[in-house]
Amino acid sequence: MKFKHFALLIFLPLLPVKAFTQSPVQKLEAAYQEFTADPQTRYAMISLCVLDAGTGKVLFARNENVGLATASTLKTITSATAFSLLGKDFRYQTTLSYSGTISNGVLKGDLVITGSGDPTLASSRYPQSKENNILNQWVAAVKAAGITRIEGRVIGDDTAWGTSSTPEGWIWQDIGNYYGAAPSALTWRENQFDIHLRANRSEDPAVSILNIVPSMPYLKIVNELKAGAEGSGDNAYAFLPPLSSIAYLRGSWALGIRKTGISVALPDPAYDAAYRLQDTLKRLGISSTQEALSGRKILADNGKVPAVTEKISTISSPSLSEMIYWFNKKSINLYGENLLRTLAWKAGKPATTKNGAAVETSYWASKGLDKNALNIIDGSGLSPATRVTTSAMASVLFQAQKEDWFPEYYKSLPENNGMQLKSGTISDVSAFAGYYADPAGRKYIIVINVNNYAGSGINKKLFRVLDALK
Repeated sequence: MKFKHFALLIFLPLLPVKAFTQSPVQKLEAAYQEFTADPQTRYAMISLCVLDAGTGKVLFARNENVGLATASTLKTITSATAFSLLGKDFRYQTTLSYSGTISNGVLKGDLVITGSGDPTLASSRYPQSKENNILNQWVAAVKAAGITRIEGRVIGDDTAWGTSSTPEGWIWQDIGNYYGAAPSALTWRENQFDIHLRANRSEDPAVSILNIVPSMPYLKIVNELKAGAEGSGDNAYAFLPPLSSIAYLRGSWALGIRKTGISVALPDPAYDAAYRLQDTLKRLGISSTQEALSGRKILADNGKVPAVTEKISTISSPSLSEMIYWFNKKSINLYGENLLRTLAWKAGKPATTKNGAAVETSYWASKGLDKNALNIIDGSGLSPATRVTTSAMASVLFQAQKEDWFPEYYKSLPENNGMQLKSGTISDVSAFAGYYADPAGRKYIIVINVNNYAGSGINKKLFRVLDALK
């Protein structure tokens, strides 16, 4: 018996040493198997691709050639393509012009704001682009032109991209909410506004609209919200399709919730830009004889946006590098959709989502990727119909390292689980894509995606898989 006890003393300490000396790939295999055996992933499709960031060699891959809904990890491809084809210093331009003539201070014509796709116009994220700064510049330009009265309209010309707006493949529940704001050639205030809410313990009304910021006098808000139980959170949705003048609020808003309200998509951002300028000029004594209009509304009435006589102001956007930073950090879907259409325009094609996706796919196919691994429907990943393999996404991330814009690209990726990873979340989809350098100096490219999982809280379990690389 003494001999047996001695043997245990000799060999038991060896067990933790053996576990400690497992390679990251061996630990990854064990963690992946544990994840796939979890009840939450019983009916899910899981894909993982890990590359050596220095060589591009596949270190670990499972289901890497299966196309899955990407959610917002698609933004890693959209931003890399935009950097490649537009350049990190690319800027949009928005012009203010007039048609007709000016006589004794009276503009006998229209004031026209012409958009080219800038997603940052009137955004609060950039000092130079804030709404008041833009309106002040336009007012100064109008005054400098000698205009004291407008016998005509203020027009927001968004016709550069035609009449289509919402990308195909987006779902009805998303459209109308801030994250489902449709792209526009004349984007304004990131195409959203806020509705402040309060749930009441009485049923009349169940949820009160406290305030709308900014005021939206041209919209009718139909409030069908129910008061949710305390702790049930924000389950409120706006149903407001493009060019509509009626918004329906449906779902529930919790009693005692700390959030102030919800952000809603502007149905006609070009009109809102024209409306705000017209209202500002009116308050300063420069009136217009006709109501503001958007270019698409004019086209819908079989009219034409007038040819301009003279430009009086040109506003440049922040650089593409600045836009990409916020695009990935805050996962702004609108930016992805505007950028995708801009890729089509840059290629000399009509600026549609479909054409932008084709340009993007062709570009990466020219770099050696299989175009069939890139079934891209939109620019943001909001569409569940977008399907991309983790292998293809990892290849894009690998090639991005070779470009002069890579430092800006890398900086734009958020930190998740101690790694530089872009996250992606839509219904029953959770994904992460990006880079990681472990304490030993080994550098990895990681793309992990799970579709059709059950329940909630999947990310904690997903991160346990990635922790095997630490």
